Amino acid sequence: MEEKQYHITIQLNGEPRAFTVGEQETLLHVLREKAGLTGAKKGCDLGECGACTVIMDGRAVNSCCVFAVSADGKRVETIEGIGTEEHPHPLQQAFIDAGAIQCGFCTPGMIMAAKALLDRNPHPTKEEVRQAMSGNLCRCTGYEKIEQAIGMAAEVVARYAQGKGEQA
Repeated sequence: MEEKQYHITIQLNGEPRAFTVGEQETLLHVLREKAGLTGAKKGCDLGECGACTVIMDGRAVNSCCVFAVSADGKRVETIEGIGTEEHPHPLQQAFIDAGAIQCGFCTPGMIMAAKALLDRNPHPTKEEVRQAMSGNLCRCTGYEKIEQAIGMAAEVVARYAQGKGEQA
C-alpha cells in the first residue's frame, strides 16, 4: 500500500516553501533531501544527539523526530538561514573565536540550540546554558569552549539590543 502524500508549506529561513511529503517523512529528510539544506545532520536518528537541531516556531527541535506534516504552517530556521560567510551570526563567530569547533558535525545543531536559548533569554546563566545544550552531544571538544562561545555571543547580542553594537 502506498503511503499517503500531503502538501505542506513551511516558512523556511524566512521564505515560504511548499513540499509534498509522506506521512512518515521527517522534517530532517525534507530539509536535507528536498530543500537541499544539509546543515542539519543525520546523527542518531533518535533525537538523542542534537545534530539535527533546528528552530521551529522559536523552539529548538530535533528535526529527525518531527514528522514533516506537523511542520505545516510553521516557521523553521536552519543554520543556513542565520548568517553568511561575509557576515556570520554572532554565535557562529563566537564558536570560531572560542575554538568551540572541532570536526564540525555537531556545530550546526549546537548553534541552533544556542540561538533558540538566546532568542528567548539573552542573558542566560551558566546553568541555563548547560540545560539548553543538554540535548546536543559533541565527541570532539569539551563543552567548556561551547559554553564560553555562547557567553561571548550573548554579550554581542546584549550590546546590539542596547544599540551599541552591530546587528545580531
